[in-house]
Amino acid sequence: MPFYHPGVVEAGCDEAGRGCLAGSVYAAAVILPPDYDNPRLNDSKQLSEKARYVLREEIERDAIAWAVGVVTAEEIDRMNILRASITAMHRAIDQLKVRPDELIIDGNKFYRYHDIPHTTIVKGDGKYLSIAAASVLAKTYRDDYMKELHKLYPFYGWDHNAGYPTKEHRQGIAEHGITPYHRKSYNLLGDSQLSLDFSF
Repeated sequence: MPFYHPGVVEAGCDEAGRGCLAGSVYAAAVILPPDYDNPRLNDSKQLSEKARYVLREEIERDAIAWAVGVVTAEEIDRMNILRASITAMHRAIDQLKVRPDELIIDGNKFYRYHDIPHTTIVKGDGKYLSIAAASVLAKTYRDDYMKELHKLYPFYGWDHNAGYPTKEHRQGIAEHGITPYHRKSYNLLGDSQLSLDFSF
């Protein structure tokens, strides 16, 4: 996973939580030193939870700059998940203490950020260290957030499913209704014919 353009200040961006039924979508932007090397750094989905949190500390210590952006479930319902995911990346880039010359984005869609050129890279979190680092930060900060929400709403298994559409999560929705953190624009019950309770 080499640095993309040597000599250029480059920020890698990735998001977490796009496919979840509940909670905000998180994104991170990370600028690593040009010669940075960490052989354990990879797409966060390929790492154990313990490894992700160890790497988060290393990324935050070693990065030239890093930041996390958030878009809420209410905003997701209003703007759609693609726009919300990209908006979360923009919010992360907004907070960087160093302005990048280029952006590399995990995936195949992105809306231009001011006058900074960007490149989208499918499965970029497995190819470039700065995107992998952004993947780790977005995932771990979002997991922390969902664990906190689990304390308020313990019926859905958010402490271990992070809001993804597991059988347990959908059963919790069927039995207890939805929360203010559920994405109402999503198919919350899947193919179930059960009706939703919007009383939370």
